[in-house]
Amino acid sequence: MKKITLFLALFAFGFTFAQAPLEEGGLQLNAGVGATGWGASVYGGVEYGLLPDITIGAEASYHSYNHDYFGSSYDYKSNIIGIQANGSYHFNELLQIPSEFDVYAGANLNYFSWTTKVNGEKVNSYNGEDNFGLGLHAGGRYFFTDNFGVNVQVGGGNVFSGIKAGITYIF
Repeated sequence: MKKITLFLALFAFGFTFAQAPLEEGGLQLNAGVGATGWGASVYGGVEYGLLPDITIGAEASYHSYNHDYFGSSYDYKSNIIGIQANGSYHFNELLQIPSEFDVYAGANLNYFSWTTKVNGEKVNSYNGEDNFGLGLHAGGRYFFTDNFGVNVQVGGGNVFSGIKAGITYIF
């Protein structure tokens, strides 16, 4: 019984001292899955603490989906690779949010390379100036420890508007 009590006390202690948002000069990794109108995605990214409440970052994503074209018998499959630069403002200090939470919003610049195959044969490749876009995002994180947390984010204003969720690790 003493071991269980000690374990629970240490576990709770770990939750109590989580720190957010990312400090100036700090680095964090984010990874997870997303859902958009164009299918499921996986993503990975890095953020850097530029100023006390401002971060900048980069992200890469992969989207894939199968669809039919107005009930046709053709098998359409699209694959999309995305690269994104982002900037976020973190509201913790302004709104006096507890340090285990991180609430943020910002803007991003996106580039997506999109390829579609019909019955296994490449028919379209969308790579041009129309593949760039601007978007907005808002999200939050909950940190279990000083270094590890979970995140959820919604975004809009570009072709991949949707929601994503994952994990965050601070170095």
